[in-house]
Amino acid sequence: MVGKRFIDLFAGIGSFRYALESFGAKCVFGSEIDKACLNIYEKNHGDRPSGDITKIPTDDVPDHDILCAGHPCQSFSISGKQMGFKDERGVLFWEIHRIAKAKRPEIIILENVRNLETHDKRRTMRIISNSLEEIGYRVRSKVLNASNYGVPQSRERTFTVCVRNDVNPRTEYEFPKPTFEDIRLLDILVPPEEASKFEIDFLKFRGAITYDVDPPKFSAAKCPIRIGQINSGRQGERVYHPDGHSITLSSGGGGIGAKTGLYKVGNVVRRLTPKECARLTGLPEDFIMHDSPNQCYAQFGNSVVVDVVQRVVEELTKQGFLGSMEGAS
Repeated sequence: MVGKRFIDLFAGIGSFRYALESFGAKCVFGSEIDKACLNIYEKNHGDRPSGDITKIPTDDVPDHDILCAGHPCQSFSISGKQMGFKDERGVLFWEIHRIAKAKRPEIIILENVRNLETHDKRRTMRIISNSLEEIGYRVRSKVLNASNYGVPQSRERTFTVCVRNDVNPRTEYEFPKPTFEDIRLLDILVPPEEASKFEIDFLKFRGAITYDVDPPKFSAAKCPIRIGQINSGRQGERVYHPDGHSITLSSGGGGIGAKTGLYKVGNVVRRLTPKECARLTGLPEDFIMHDSPNQCYAQFGNSVVVDVVQRVVEELTKQGFLGSMEGAS
């Protein structure tokens, strides 16, 4: 894959870029509108993506072999109003279509919320698939869970892989099989002294925290293990055991455990730290984070998981769609 060029649309903090560059591909263009994300992207990758893709002429987008995009998901999310293409964020898919139709990359890799698969009685996914097929692509989509690929975060996302019709035309892309690696949330936690300020205020919540039986170690439980709750146990008020996996990181949501969930670590109940969330996103240990924890949570909650994208790309290479992985790191 060395020498392949890719573009990074709706780039966020650059997680797609980490995945593609690990195979030796080169980023030739990026686009993002969020200023906080732009700053973090530049600090970590050394260049700054262009701005609003709707204002960038097609001719200004360089030729490329792979188009990556984690297009805005709020209009399809089960936690939102699910307005789909009626929402201005939903119609941003057509910017992907515009560029793909003109530039004809060999491969398109898209990521979105799980609900995209079933949104509007599956009509939304049919529109996306049909529109890409009409411009010459074979389209496959599948919901992949990061928990099944060596990351202790239960994060289900719809991946859509499109292969140009003339690329290895007799072969249909097959998504990676789960690896089911034996990893727990406990394995990626920071030392207690680094997490103290993320503990729950027991003076405020003492007596309101209730537990079920604290489970023994579940090294094979590749899912969140709920063991208790605060108050009524609504989203953000549920307590989990670190021998399991984390819940899905979120850019929004309420409750005392908003965005990360709550976990009983030793004798304390706390949220996850930004460093732990970065690890759950598959980012490198030297990743430079935003100074604000809330900005970090928003950015990681909107990010693709690097490890899952790597497995998707690895299969593209193994199946003969992207050439050799020789030279990949």
